[in-house]
Amino acid sequence: MNTYKTEGVVLKRINFGEADRILTIYTKHHGKVVLLAKGIRKMSSRKRGNLEIFNQVIFFAVKGKGMDVITEVETKNSFSSWRKDLKKVIAAYEICEMVDRLSPENSEQEEVYGSLVSYLGKLKEVPRNNLQIWVDSFGKFLLQALGYWPKERPYPSGFNVSFQIEQIIEKELKSKKFLKRV
Repeated sequence: MNTYKTEGVVLKRINFGEADRILTIYTKHHGKVVLLAKGIRKMSSRKRGNLEIFNQVIFFAVKGKGMDVITEVETKNSFSSWRKDLKKVIAAYEICEMVDRLSPENSEQEEVYGSLVSYLGKLKEVPRNNLQIWVDSFGKFLLQALGYWPKERPYPSGFNVSFQIEQIIEKELKSKKFLKRV
């Protein structure tokens, strides 16, 4: 099959060349995928506004030799209710970074996808002073769902989610610094 249609959440984007962008999208049916969006940085691009970070999108892609290419896209949910609150944007960025760093490519995890969409949807209701608790809650779920922590084993008191994830990925999470500063 050369083309496919699925839905996903844009986790990350990187400018590529003059007008293209490489996107990391966590999808419902394929897990984490890395795709090329050709010409998306041109002012005339119809895909431009749909492929913003955190957007839940439905897209068509064509399998390529090196990287799949997005051909069509529409926004399913932009989560606009919390995008004007910098602290909430930083919290969303942190959970997206956790998903990106811990998930292998092309490994379907519908449970992770469903929780990611649910957490992003409920972010508008989270009080600003509880954002770190909310982020840690998602991190604990993610560790168990992806098999990094046994589901039957409770977390010890004072468990540091960010530290545990950083031990697994052997790098520091960039986003955790921002939430503490703001």
